[in-house]
Amino acid sequence: MTTENRIEALRQEVRAWLESNVPTGWREAMTNVEQDAFVAAQRDWFVKLSTAGYATPHWPQGWLGGGRSLAEQKVIFEEVARADAPRLILYFVALYHAACTLFECGTDQQREKYLDGILQGKIWCQGFSEPNAGSDLASLRTKAERRGDRYVINGQKIWSTMAQYADYCLLLVRTDNSGPPQAGLTYLLLDMKTKGVSVRPISQITGDDEFAEIFFDDVEVAVEDRVGEEGAGWAVAQATLASERGLTLVELTQRMRYALPMLVQSMRQNGCEHDPVVHRDLGKLIANVDAACALADQYLMKRIMGDEQVGDASIVKLFYAKTLREFAALGVRIGGLQAQYYSGFMRGATQETGHWTLDFMNSYNWSIAGGSNEVQRNIISERMLGMPREPKSWQLAEGKA
Repeated sequence: MTTENRIEALRQEVRAWLESNVPTGWREAMTNVEQDAFVAAQRDWFVKLSTAGYATPHWPQGWLGGGRSLAEQKVIFEEVARADAPRLILYFVALYHAACTLFECGTDQQREKYLDGILQGKIWCQGFSEPNAGSDLASLRTKAERRGDRYVINGQKIWSTMAQYADYCLLLVRTDNSGPPQAGLTYLLLDMKTKGVSVRPISQITGDDEFAEIFFDDVEVAVEDRVGEEGAGWAVAQATLASERGLTLVELTQRMRYALPMLVQSMRQNGCEHDPVVHRDLGKLIANVDAACALADQYLMKRIMGDEQVGDASIVKLFYAKTLREFAALGVRIGGLQAQYYSGFMRGATQETGHWTLDFMNSYNWSIAGGSNEVQRNIISERMLGMPREPKSWQLAEGKA
């Protein structure tokens, strides 16, 4: 069987499975519901997708569903988007950030300890950002002091997605203040049930609590749960963040494409189907959505061919964030006053809900998620265009600028 035939056979297999297994009414089951109901609905879908091998095609050979080529993974993600299947937002950090970090940087003992748990439904969160240390991650201050075979942690994290549900946390801490900021960071794996850990959900503009703060009060973590060497946390963190590139962008852009009929339906419902201005703006949006999909496909093809450059993912992410906001803003416009009415919370909602005001508010998340737009522009300007970098304060103080 040729590669093309094998890919097409996989596409038909995945499409048929999704037609039979995507839960009907999943939006109602995952939005505007209590916490336990949301978690249960996400877990049920995770079990189905994982058992079929479609939740972990990016994992190595030997793991359930693992060992797929990037081209095969692309097919699976495209079909999941096409079928309008639920996103595994509760398990994203576990399936990508945690798993990929452990595969690339973890020890055999750590992989044995944690990876099976992910397949069994253990939930992970990410403890990176802090107050005044979000985009400038290297300035984080949560302190870890080594005492024998343990680290004792004190500090705070913020904007940790789904932390209130998490069993474990990928935790970046400061173990040294003597040199450049990046050189003093260490990467730990934390059990969220450890004494001294407390979580406080953050109420967002939507009324949801997708994010949370995490507080650490003399929290102890065993040295054996350190990933990489002490002080090497910055490099490990880059491996973590790189894991969400490529396929995630392909899926998100495709989901936006398949959500376009919602706008057309809204036009008909609100008497805008003959409005020339709306037609003009819809045409521009369709062109931008097609461009976003093409950029994501081009980026993934570069990865397949081994031709990826620093900044390629940043371009896709920036364009996706801009187009998503335009998408939701047009939905609000078309929907009129009724579309602007919004009450309550929408736990688990995604950008394709069709609740246009909610979608518009949520679209601003992508100005930060996956690396803020400002950071992405810095990467493009410095790493791709060769523009000079503004010196950091510590470089000026040490005369290294």
